[in-house]
Amino acid sequence: MKVLFLSRWYPFPPDNGSKLRIFHLLRQLAQEHTVDLVSFTSEPLDPQRTDAMYYLCRNVWTANYRSFAPGGLASLAGFFSPRPRSVVATYSSELDVLAKTAVENESYDLVIASQIDMAPYALNLNIPARLLEEIELTTIWEHYALQRNPFKRLRALLTWRKTRRYVRGLIKKYDVCTVVSEEEHQRLQKIAPKMKNIYVLPNGVDMVQMQADYGEPEEDTLIYTGALTYSANFDAMQYFLTEIFPRIQAGRRNVRLYITGKTDGVRLDRLPENDAVTYTGYLKDIRPRVATSWVNVVPLRMGGGTRLKILESLALGTPVVATTKGAEGLQLRAGEDYLRADSPAAFADAVLRVLQHKEMRDSLAASGRSKVAAMYDWGIIGAQLDSLLHKIAAPAQKPAAEAVVEKLEYR
Repeated sequence: MKVLFLSRWYPFPPDNGSKLRIFHLLRQLAQEHTVDLVSFTSEPLDPQRTDAMYYLCRNVWTANYRSFAPGGLASLAGFFSPRPRSVVATYSSELDVLAKTAVENESYDLVIASQIDMAPYALNLNIPARLLEEIELTTIWEHYALQRNPFKRLRALLTWRKTRRYVRGLIKKYDVCTVVSEEEHQRLQKIAPKMKNIYVLPNGVDMVQMQADYGEPEEDTLIYTGALTYSANFDAMQYFLTEIFPRIQAGRRNVRLYITGKTDGVRLDRLPENDAVTYTGYLKDIRPRVATSWVNVVPLRMGGGTRLKILESLALGTPVVATTKGAEGLQLRAGEDYLRADSPAAFADAVLRVLQHKEMRDSLAASGRSKVAAMYDWGIIGAQLDSLLHKIAAPAQKPAAEAVVEKLEYR
């Protein structure tokens, strides 16, 4: 099958959640299909980054991404559009031309638009089957639901309503739409209760890449993986350092915390100072740092999707303590595959128990790794995606997209 893949993120290096998902889905697709990639990029590409994608894709075309600036002219014009302002303000005629040129020169069986940003471009293409990959609405919903400032809450409500209306009309134009979790599925189903073309395709992890020996874990080490440039990560660490970490230090005075990921432009002075905290900055490979830590803490309180950081940690054998929000969307057993805690006292107590008891660390590590290998390996998820593509692109079924999706095993 010939597939055209439209990506909001240039997938290499796969150093955030979106890039990881896109990169691994492309790698799975490339095993069975011919894939061409049209992608945004936020910075100039060096030869290494360009060549890396040619191992997976026959052709790669890129366009510069224009970030959403709420005060810009394009954004202000979005107030008068039925589409969300972010979609209007970031629309690229350059990428639109690249996608249309690709279709003029090649006959594709299917187009995949990755994330809502790419949805408009796929609709302009003469390709018989369309898949809208990874619709995420929870972050937009929470921006409204958790807002306490009356003026900002009203603005967020208007954004949510416009997004809801836009997505409701959008998904009708696609043969199939995918989400990463049952929670996202339910939210999308509330927007369009009659739609039956929604399929849960979870995030995953490459178990083969997680099998290296990184040495013995360092005693009393905690880790949090995630760029603080993302508001949900910053909130998680502000909460953890203020309300949880001091409790852990009171019971385990030599404990240390490593926070990985970019901090460019982040006001670290807004976080409590603590000599036991190390900001590593961006790590090209986070596996050694995760694998040699005793506990991965995930005290998230907001955000959508599912946490690749949890799957990666469990695949590496590092136990996880997470909030309900942190582990949302993952079919993991609290108390067996990871520990769940939602109050500061409970979270600190859970971390201390893992630090103090080697048997618990070993049990959580073994159970978590086994569950991830059985359910979340990218090979398993790739097979699910491949089956889905064959169903919606089958010539005999193309005229009846809704009849096709009814036969899929939606969760």
